[in-house]
Amino acid sequence: MSQRLIRLAATVAGLLGLLVVAGAPAASAAPAPPHARTGTTGPALPAPTGDRPVGTRLLHLKDTSRPDPWKPDTAFRELMVTVWYPALRPSGREAPFMSPQLSAAAFGTEALADVRTHATLDAAPLPGRRPLVVLSPGFGMSRVSQTALAEDLASKGYLVAAVDHTYEAVVEFPGGRLTPCLNCTGQGGPDVVRSRVKDIRFLLGRLTGPGSAFPVDPCRIAVVGHGIGGSSAVEVAGEDRRVTAAVNMEGTFVTPSPGPLTKPVLLMGAQWPTAGGTPAPNWADRWSGFAAWKRWLSVPTAGHMSFSDAHWLYEHVDLTKVIPPHLVPAMFGTVSGERATEITRTYAGAFLDLQLRGVPSPLLDEPAPAFPEVGFVSP
Repeated sequence: MSQRLIRLAATVAGLLGLLVVAGAPAASAAPAPPHARTGTTGPALPAPTGDRPVGTRLLHLKDTSRPDPWKPDTAFRELMVTVWYPALRPSGREAPFMSPQLSAAAFGTEALADVRTHATLDAAPLPGRRPLVVLSPGFGMSRVSQTALAEDLASKGYLVAAVDHTYEAVVEFPGGRLTPCLNCTGQGGPDVVRSRVKDIRFLLGRLTGPGSAFPVDPCRIAVVGHGIGGSSAVEVAGEDRRVTAAVNMEGTFVTPSPGPLTKPVLLMGAQWPTAGGTPAPNWADRWSGFAAWKRWLSVPTAGHMSFSDAHWLYEHVDLTKVIPPHLVPAMFGTVSGERATEITRTYAGAFLDLQLRGVPSPLLDEPAPAFPEVGFVSP
């Protein structure tokens, strides 16, 4: 939320970019591995809390209406999307967290290919139209960094689509082709948000339009993001009538306020103390412009990355080459990765249940004894 955290996020993204330049080509003709390593016994992500098995599919999309903003010699924008959904039954093919080659390119180690998920590939979907949640990751981060949240929401009946914003992270396309992070040395300014808004609106068109493979309820759509993905979520809610609500987790607003936003907004922040011990001014300045239902939740013991899988992964996989020890306090705080995942799932899920399903939760009204880490901010 603060400029300090923007710089820290940019540092992490820059480290990812350096690893790509040093350790992997921009493209490869080798076929992408269809699954995680055979017989993997690596750590499993926190299990979903819903009662439905989770299926997952990959989408490879091309937006031919615009050139790529980060590679202008490419006449179209190319995106990879992972979709999670409630399934009738597991398919028997465990979905990988990521392939060994993507893990090596993005993190300098193949270890993340051993991380186990709880979804199965191409499982038969549960019939019926679903509320849709679109996920946008943090600056320099892959769409898989929100897998634990996505699987949990899908196990509770949501259709969830996480998008990789190409050239803002290392992205693997069909056939094993890798694209590098061309925009990992900046700080995620207004141009990044505007590009992400276009990516998300294009994805909404593909998921809700004719020929969509997924039955979406067009009246129940939310966008959730971490870091600059969170500020982009609020931005797209203001621009697209199809979006019902938005969640911003730790995302600094980098674009001018467009005026009153008459849609529900949830802000979730680590709330690391500012110089004066007051709420982060960037969010405080925007707060009055949220003209509908709104909540600002603070987790003082968390860090910037605590609202993504990165926190949990750091505690289970050696990522010291990507996140040096001196960055750990600001990135992860003192809360555990397991607890951070539980907090993120519980409060984001309660907000989505309220706004997309009309199911109220006392968690959103006042501090809860079961979650003493979570406070309510009133600017």
